[in-house]
Amino acid sequence: MGFDPETVTYNEQGLVPVIAQDAGSHEVLMLAWMNAQAIEKTLETGRVTYWSRSRQAFWVKGETSGHIQELVDLRIDCDRDCLLALVRQTGPACHTNRRSCFFTSVTGEEERELMAPVK
Repeated sequence: MGFDPETVTYNEQGLVPVIAQDAGSHEVLMLAWMNAQAIEKTLETGRVTYWSRSRQAFWVKGETSGHIQELVDLRIDCDRDCLLALVRQTGPACHTNRRSCFFTSVTGEEERELMAPVK
């Protein structure tokens, strides 16, 4: 019995949030969005494919940057409204050229940058 993307609970735009996590280090890399077709493409190809809300198009992570995400495992949460993609990340995951999109710490009213862009 295979996975049916239609069993996912999508938002009004037909999208579900996806957290990308490094399969080895367990570092949270980024959050993006998928629709049913992006889920199918990801499972078929093993390359993580998202839906770009700004471009209204599929986005294969690393297609232009070379910073690919190879799918290790795709998991769905208990409410079936969020996905976790365990990936092998090549290069930075963030478009700012950082390893993770979560590079700013917020404590009280203070913000602190935790990592610089990769050179």
